Amino acid sequence: MKKANRQEGRQRRQKRVRKKVSGVAERPRLSVFRSNRHIYAQVIDDTAGTTLAFASSMEKGLQLDGKDKSEKAAEVGRLIASRAREKGIEKVVFERGGNLYHGRVKALAEGAREGGLIF
Repeated sequence: MKKANRQEGRQRRQKRVRKKVSGVAERPRLSVFRSNRHIYAQVIDDTAGTTLAFASSMEKGLQLDGKDKSEKAAEVGRLIASRAREKGIEKVVFERGGNLYHGRVKALAEGAREGGLIF
């Protein structure tokens, strides 16, 4: 029997979630990618196949020095919310990208809600 692999499990969860979640123009998808060091968020319209807004913890304008990863994720959530609201987007569908809704992913989601996104 094959030993379970974390990455394979995450990819399996991601495929399962993406079957159910898609973004349309009225309610685009807020997609999250988490690496070991940084976190990235995109607001995507799947019907047109375009990214409407983007934010990451690597951006130079953010004041993230001295913050832990969860605080950085919450700040990225607030930033993506402000950029989405500038483009007139209020409601989104949250896609956690195969990651569990816990820790940095949860912090980003809560930061986006604080910033005014509804999901």
